[in-house]
Amino acid sequence: MSILDSFSLDGKVAIVTGASSGLGVAFAKGLAEAGADVAICARRVEKLESTRKAIEEMGHRVIAVTADVSKPEDCERVVEETVANLGGVDILINNAGVASAAPATREDPEEFRKVVDINLNGSYFMAQSAGRAMGQRGGGSIVNIGSVLGSTTAHLPQAAYCSSKAAIIGLTRDLAAQWTGRKNIRVNALAPGFFESEMTDQYPEGYLEQMMFRVPAGRKGESEELVKAAIFLASDASSYVTGALLPVDGGLLVN
Repeated sequence: MSILDSFSLDGKVAIVTGASSGLGVAFAKGLAEAGADVAICARRVEKLESTRKAIEEMGHRVIAVTADVSKPEDCERVVEETVANLGGVDILINNAGVASAAPATREDPEEFRKVVDINLNGSYFMAQSAGRAMGQRGGGSIVNIGSVLGSTTAHLPQAAYCSSKAAIIGLTRDLAAQWTGRKNIRVNALAPGFFESEMTDQYPEGYLEQMMFRVPAGRKGESEELVKAAIFLASDASSYVTGALLPVDGGLLVN
């Protein structure tokens, strides 16, 4: 296999959670462009239709599944339908996530639980289900989508979001330690910096631009830059990389 061939996902089957908008759509399309067949899931399946059509037009198999990743039974169903329709699971992009911003003394307990349930518990439940299927296939790659806010702050009151993304780092390391040698399943995480998405639309107007003083690259990230990093971690190009946190942040964490 040549170096360039090692980045190919030809013959692979990937699951992308939270694929109804923003970065999730970019991940799903990017994995298909790299050669993978793709299962996409989100809580509202009708929002997956345009992504499903785009992947079909690339000539790849694709299924769309309704799922709330905070429910273990939904995660298991996504994997079961992927195996039944696409033949197995090789890659999981744990992208589903939500954010909240509320002062810690006034944050509603249910809102805090919701963020942790989806961002952390959902990533774990999906990894559990996908890991079982990957083990039957001889291995695979799990890419958890964390955030630089697992290692720093955004100068906003986001205790729930920051806590959940910090926990993703620990989850990634532990699953890598458990599964890499025993099951040939590599587990890594991406830590995106400032990218425009449906989530950042909730921020105050002009907020992202104001934060650029923290970014040595001096600009926001483009979704394609994050997708390229995900393809690296999903593919054989990163065959000796596991338990790693890869910041894609224009240098924010070194500033």
